[in-house]
Amino acid sequence: MNILHTADNVRYKTMTNEELKQSFTIEGLFQAGELKITYTDIDRGVVGGIVPTASAIDLPVYKELAADYFCQRRELGIINIGDKGSVTVDGQTYNMANKDSLYVGKGAKEIAFTSENASNPAKFYLVSYPAHAAYPTKLVTKNDANKLELGAQETSNERIIYQSICPGIVDSCQLVMGFTELAKGSVWNTNPPHTHARRSEIYMYFDMAEEQRVFHLMGEPHEVKSLVLAPEQPVVSPSWSIHSGVGTSAYTFIWAMGGENQEFTDMDHLTLGELS
Repeated sequence: MNILHTADNVRYKTMTNEELKQSFTIEGLFQAGELKITYTDIDRGVVGGIVPTASAIDLPVYKELAADYFCQRRELGIINIGDKGSVTVDGQTYNMANKDSLYVGKGAKEIAFTSENASNPAKFYLVSYPAHAAYPTKLVTKNDANKLELGAQETSNERIIYQSICPGIVDSCQLVMGFTELAKGSVWNTNPPHTHARRSEIYMYFDMAEEQRVFHLMGEPHEVKSLVLAPEQPVVSPSWSIHSGVGTSAYTFIWAMGGENQEFTDMDHLTLGELS
């Protein structure tokens, strides 16, 4: 398990681009036949990438969690960004197509990941937060997610938000998770930006060509920094940071939040004139 130690809202102001990346981003998450896990010090979130090929990959426990099994005190959200695969939770198998989501509740002991085709594997992206209660494991297909159509072509932010792990769809302790698809020709997400001091957020951009990039904006409104992110490179956004980004092409991004509430609309909106 890798550990990501993030900077505070004072130190980040004087950091170089490379120092910002080392403090807020996760590299090399998806590797064929491997499981990669990173523990962050922000709200004790865990981020993982699992790409099964020839055989299933079990989710192990790590000494850093001081637990008997991974979900002993944690809940887990999983979204498949690859080809077809399945996740088996305590003997129950859930088949997952591209952009299907799975919520795994506190107390699940045995979790295994499998691809249907080893040459075109599933790519499971997972985010986990501590949990205080046990809720049932539940599969949410892309079609079953709550859809919000926002933005406009004129402002280059036409997009569909898919809320898959959220109140009304899945019962969870603090995890709220889903993904946003930008329309062709749109490049902005969350513009104008916002903050929400009650929750931290983790973004992961994908569904774009390898040579394309996203300029992820972070920091306090009066001291905005940018991180240039490659596809499939998660970035951790502290609760004091704005949330916004612009790409060199359309893309999809997974968002996941943990904190003291689960209200998707709990945002402190900013105007572009407030940024500097």
